[in-house]
Amino acid sequence: MSTMSETGWAKINLALHVRSRRPDGYHEIETLFAFVDHGDGIEARVGKTDSLTIEGEFSGGLSAGHDNLVLRTLELVRTRHGADRVPPLAVTLTKRLPVAAGIGGGSADAAAMARLVRRHFLPELGDAALARLVVPLGADVAACVASATSLGLGVGEQLSPVPELRLGGTPVLLVNPREPVATGPVFAAWDGIDRGPLYGDPGGRAQLLAARNDLQRPAIAQCPAIADVLLELGALRPWLARMSGSGATCFALFDAVAERDAASVRLAQSHPHWWQMAGALR
Repeated sequence: MSTMSETGWAKINLALHVRSRRPDGYHEIETLFAFVDHGDGIEARVGKTDSLTIEGEFSGGLSAGHDNLVLRTLELVRTRHGADRVPPLAVTLTKRLPVAAGIGGGSADAAAMARLVRRHFLPELGDAALARLVVPLGADVAACVASATSLGLGVGEQLSPVPELRLGGTPVLLVNPREPVATGPVFAAWDGIDRGPLYGDPGGRAQLLAARNDLQRPAIAQCPAIADVLLELGALRPWLARMSGSGATCFALFDAVAERDAASVRLAQSHPHWWQMAGALR
């Protein structure tokens, strides 16, 4: 069999409302997931045993052992559907997305591995069945399976479509100050105040503009550079600029590709050390 490939599309949280802290330490959230048309790359060939090679700008320090989400996904799917259907794979992961960045890099990679296995070996599995299978690997993994704009409830694993948000093709710019931010401490630093639900009237873009990311303040307390990124993005006149997830990546949405590209050039000139990725929402 020739080389198989998939993309771990970058995830952004267009909004993230934290509603409560649960007794088990997790949090009830309401979030709008969206996905960018660029991300990490996965290639695989049938091999004698499972193996993982990690390449790319952000490969440093990542484990290529069986604790990596990519190999955990492969083993989980094989355990559920049988080694006779899912052979050993030699996998290469190209890390283009920064790590601990609020854009679902590990979750996106796990979902990409699941889609690759499904496409080549388990074609009868739909997105919903595949999402249920990989939920134990992390709440974001389920959303990353379809990599489509969706509303996430619970801890983010209860997904439903949001047809009123017609955002496909929207030009987007992702910016990260190259400072990792751990998710756990940011959630732990949330002040416990429920500032209200995500959804209500009106819908569409107006609702999105009225939404927020409740983790932005505790993330900035741990990584002040996030505030600098948001300030710079806001000055470039997008129609929305916000932090994604628990940070430190921020995103800006534009009405035109030319506006996004001009903003990218200006940021590269003023902050050449910042990571950025230009694309469009899927």
